[in-house]
Amino acid sequence: MLMKTSSQSLTAQLSARFAERIRSRLLAPGARLPSVRLCAQQQGVSVATVVAAYDQLLAQGLVVAQKNRGFFVREASRTAPPAAPRADKSVTVKPQPEAAVSPAPMDSWSTATWIATRQAPVDATALIRGMFHKISHKPQPGMGVFPADWLETTFMPAAVRKVSSVSALRDFSLQYGEPMGDSGLRRALSQKLGAINVPATPAQIITTVGATHALDIVSRTLLRAGDCVMVEEPGWAVEFARLDALGMRILPVPRRADGPDLEVMAKYCEAHSPKLFVSVSVFHNPTGYCLTPGSAHRVLQLANQHNFHIVEDDTYSHLAPEHATRLCALDGLQRTIYVSGFAKILAPGWRVGFLAAPPELVERLLDTKLLATLTTPALLEKALAWCIDQGQLRRHAERVRTRLDQARARSVKLALAHGCTFAAEPAGLFGWVDTGVDTDALSQRMLDEGYLIAPGALFHAVRTPSPLMRINFATTQEAAFWKVFARLRDGMK
Repeated sequence: MLMKTSSQSLTAQLSARFAERIRSRLLAPGARLPSVRLCAQQQGVSVATVVAAYDQLLAQGLVVAQKNRGFFVREASRTAPPAAPRADKSVTVKPQPEAAVSPAPMDSWSTATWIATRQAPVDATALIRGMFHKISHKPQPGMGVFPADWLETTFMPAAVRKVSSVSALRDFSLQYGEPMGDSGLRRALSQKLGAINVPATPAQIITTVGATHALDIVSRTLLRAGDCVMVEEPGWAVEFARLDALGMRILPVPRRADGPDLEVMAKYCEAHSPKLFVSVSVFHNPTGYCLTPGSAHRVLQLANQHNFHIVEDDTYSHLAPEHATRLCALDGLQRTIYVSGFAKILAPGWRVGFLAAPPELVERLLDTKLLATLTTPALLEKALAWCIDQGQLRRHAERVRTRLDQARARSVKLALAHGCTFAAEPAGLFGWVDTGVDTDALSQRMLDEGYLIAPGALFHAVRTPSPLMRINFATTQEAAFWKVFARLRDGMK
């Protein structure tokens, strides 16, 4: 709270608070600051104090003022990539209702135009920086990972000790690892993929510095600036931002309970000839949806008909049943590329991920990896292989799933008790919650209380106001958070 007894004036305190949030990207470029009167009410200060604080932010070049609209975080200048070729006719997408459990069928393409020339996606680094910027000691509902105490194990230190003898450390340190990744880990991953019916030999697997690195390798190998890429929406904010940074043209495909909107995909294929489709089939982020076999079959038909590849991000595979529908299993790694990692379930700091690809793409993908990182850390890969071979990872994942099921039940009960509804059936790590208010504005109020939430706008290709927010079930099972949430939300109505 702002303190009148502080050595700093209230104006300086308020200005410093906003400046720190802007510099740490907790207030993303383009975000709107609260109105002067609203900010004064929230902070318990006079309107004159807020005006003076905003003037200081203007002087520092951190915000811009727009007449009759308010104050906005200054956006960094950027050069737009070349526009995608226009089709003979405009492709239009009917806006979907934000709070619907699944988008309504697209019966018309004449209301809202999308020609692959949209403005830049939201700056997703706000969410990433929040992972490293300690807001408070409270559990953070917007985080995308399990709490650290959920991941504490005795077998991981044992695995590192097992593979780090004096001679092994010397060998690891004095020479590069295998270009494709540790052979023992790739054998273990091949067997693990076989259990979910994804046919990948060790020669088809390349290890990476986390799953995000694997996605980046695929994009840099298969795409060129200006290419069109279909991405599910709502979707992972980092993927929108990463593809935009590479100069790709993002084609957002509404995600439904059974899978992507196939009618939208077909329209995009006819008009823009996309090169790639990025999908999270199992426990989709943020909705928790899982792909159905019928939808998966039709997606693969479109890929074969229109000659595009599919990259399937299976980051949450450790939380899902083995029988869950995966595109790579149905396709047999022909047009599909499988991506996953171990940061979510085991060791965020180890940064071990991998991809499995069709044989004809492996060498090209390996070249891209070598240009960026040469090799990946052999010590951690060998330790991970030991954890898999000894069954330690499997048993650990079972314990986490059981704990998550219990946390989800508590979190859902609390959310409903505090007036929220779910826009998707609760499943997996995340809940897609309808709050009834603009969660962008709510997020700034929650920061004042020490909570970082993930507003719905972060999960769209273009930031638009949304009443939805993504919650982490593992960090929202305490009543204290929901009481603060309800108080601030009710104050916005």
